[in-house]
Amino acid sequence: MYNLVMNTELKTIKEQLEEREYEILSPYATKCKDSKGRKHPREEKFEIRTDFQRDRDKILHSKSFRRLKHKTQVFLSPYNDHFRTRLTHTLEVSQIGRTMARALRLNEDLVEAIALGHDLGHTPFGHCGEGTLDSLLPNGFHHNIQSVRVVEVLEDMNLCKEVTDGILTHTWGYKPKTPEAQVVQYADKIAYINHDIEDSIRAGIISESDLPKDCMDYFSSNQSERLGKMITDVIINSTDKPKVEMTEEGWFYVTKLRTWMFDNVYLDPVAKAEEKKAKNIIQSLYEYYTEMLSAYYKQDEIPQIVTDYISGMTDQYAIRRYLDLFVPSPLAEHANDDALLKKAREQK
Repeated sequence: MYNLVMNTELKTIKEQLEEREYEILSPYATKCKDSKGRKHPREEKFEIRTDFQRDRDKILHSKSFRRLKHKTQVFLSPYNDHFRTRLTHTLEVSQIGRTMARALRLNEDLVEAIALGHDLGHTPFGHCGEGTLDSLLPNGFHHNIQSVRVVEVLEDMNLCKEVTDGILTHTWGYKPKTPEAQVVQYADKIAYINHDIEDSIRAGIISESDLPKDCMDYFSSNQSERLGKMITDVIINSTDKPKVEMTEEGWFYVTKLRTWMFDNVYLDPVAKAEEKKAKNIIQSLYEYYTEMLSAYYKQDEIPQIVTDYISGMTDQYAIRRYLDLFVPSPLAEHANDDALLKKAREQK
């Protein structure tokens, strides 16, 4: 009897939260009760969370999320603990997204779930790793598509369709189906432009005075003020509107600043001095595992299997696998702990 009463009380919490969304949120916001649902409907024993809150928690507790702490954002294997990693980038995207969603009265839980999951499929060594895999695969590689594969196949999180859509469409060139996903598109760009500037200054690659003057005049050369103005630009221009977007002038300067960062940081020989080594690691691992799996799988299955394995690696794990496989060691550490090899042998 006690358990029955407790379950009834807890279920009421979810119902109250769902009703509150209609009272508080914008008419353009995505409401949990209006969700298009999951591939596999599932009841929760203690219904104290909305569906979007459940998805956020699933992502937060996933293995792929934990691995983000050892994946490169911009600078490879930084010794300075103050440089961003893929995990801290993700947390900053979430914070910026939630700030905008709250101000716009959009669904903050949906924004947070999308933000936390948007980079789950990113490779080791950041965009260098992504570019290397893209060049090796017959159909190319895109981290947003791999992130969807992580949540749908590799970890089978059974997320709401709105969350999966937001993860897929967080990169430009895709059209999100919800205003919350549009928020994450902007939050991602705002986050990485600003924290990459800060990390680049800390690394000594650029100085504050190097930044394009017209962009700084518009946004401010102060990190906090610049970040705040970009966020505010989106909020003011999107309040009580069905579409989330920056002002035309604001987007012009964001795009110009992003282009400047590519020319002076992302493609800078100093910042990218170690990328040749990283590319060699990814390519060598890909070629090794592709050949190794030919004895266990059909030829057309192998590229995806190898991609799933390598893209899920942290920087350290990729380096360790490379050392185990290609660098002689007097204290032989064989590849017996290789998860992909074990799985392949089980298929035999």
